[in-house]
Order: sequence, then structure tokens, then C-alpha cells
Amino acid sequence: MATFLLVHGAWHSRRAWDRLVPLLESAGHRVLVPSLTGYGDKAHLLSPEVGLGTHIDDVAGLIVDERLDDVVLVGHSYAGMVISGVSNRLPERISHLVFLDAMVPEDGETAADVLPVTKQLVDIAVDGWRVPPPPEQPPPLGLFGVTDPGDVAWLRSTLSDHPARCLQEPVRLDDPAARAIPRTHIHCVEDQPAGITRRPVPAGETLRELPTGHDCMITMPVELAELLLDTKV
Repeated sequence: MATFLLVHGAWHSRRAWDRLVPLLESAGHRVLVPSLTGYGDKAHLLSPEVGLGTHIDDVAGLIVDERLDDVVLVGHSYAGMVISGVSNRLPERISHLVFLDAMVPEDGETAADVLPVTKQLVDIAVDGWRVPPPPEQPPPLGLFGVTDPGDVAWLRSTLSDHPARCLQEPVRLDDPAARAIPRTHIHCVEDQPAGITRRPVPAGETLRELPTGHDCMITMPVELAELLLDTKV
């Protein structure tokens, strides 16, 4: 039995994983899906002080409190920053890192460094710190790549504002043990919004692709589950 810890991206909550969790659990694995501070069932905790460090504390604290080991740590989108910070803090607890259409930082980088287009989000932040969810776009982009009207309506109901500080805080990646953790990168290769570019996957790290939009856990949960289960083969 593996332990999968799934970390949602910006604006989302633990509900983003609703279709994926039963598939991993039915294969006999333990699955944890926290909401990060400021989202979903923790939306009431949103404040200007919430940043990347807050979210790293959320996930690292859960691993310690639950006494988890051999964790497959999955980060979607912005949460690539989060799982990178967690791996630097607790490398001995993590067996595999999965960057799910995610930001992949280097030491000292912010989300805005990894994906410069996010700097524009800070400029439009409400009250200088709250970044609202993006609007739905015409297909095939939709809302985070989700285009089915029912799914779009459901997804929209789960979203919360994103604190600008999450995009401005650097991540510390100075423990060589973290770099030794095996990594898989899953890219969603359906049409990409303008300004979104990915860095090359380093040699020796695994790359997989899904022919869908950004929120593949909603649009292709079965196929995503198969890729995640492969990390434990």
C-alpha cells in the first residue's frame, strides 16, 4: 500500500480530487487530500499573510502529524512550488514527487520567476492581495481546461481567491537529499493559454503526457490514476 498526498493548486481546494481519490483507494492505497490554508473548507483563513510558506507548513505539518513515510507527493499547478518546499524540509519522508502540470522551481525562485505571466495577477489583485479566479474562456480552454458546462459550474463553485503573497515568496531548496527523490512530470498537452511555457524536464526524470486541459483530475481521472499508480511499480 502506498500513501498518496495530493496537493491542489491555486484557487482550487481538496474537492478538485473528488474523482481521482476513489480510483486510488480502490487500488488499495491510502490517499490524503488536504485543503491548503485559504481554500475550500479553509477559505475563512484567507488573509494577506497567507503565502507559500503557509502552504508548505500545511503539508509538512500533515506529514509529521500523521507520521507518514514513503509518501508519493503530488502537486498540481502552483502546488509544484509547495511540494518542492516540503521535499526540502522532509526528504526522508517522501518516496516520489509528481509535478502535475506544475511549476518546477529552482532554489530561491518565486512562482512569478517560474511562470512570469503570474506577475500580471499581482497587478490585478483586489485590495492589493486577493487574486480572483480567472474567467471561463471559449473551448478548448474553458475553465482550467474544463469545458463541460456541468463540470464548469461545479468547479466554479469550489474556487476561492488566491493570495498574492503565494506568488511572491521564494522557495528554499538547499538540501541535496531532496534532489535525490525520484520525480515524475505529468504534462497536460491540450491547448495551452497564452503565456504558459514549461521548462524542459531534466535528464533522468520521467515525463508523461495527458491529452487534456490543465485540470486533468477532473477531465481524465482514470488515465491520471493509471499514471500515478505507475509511480509505485
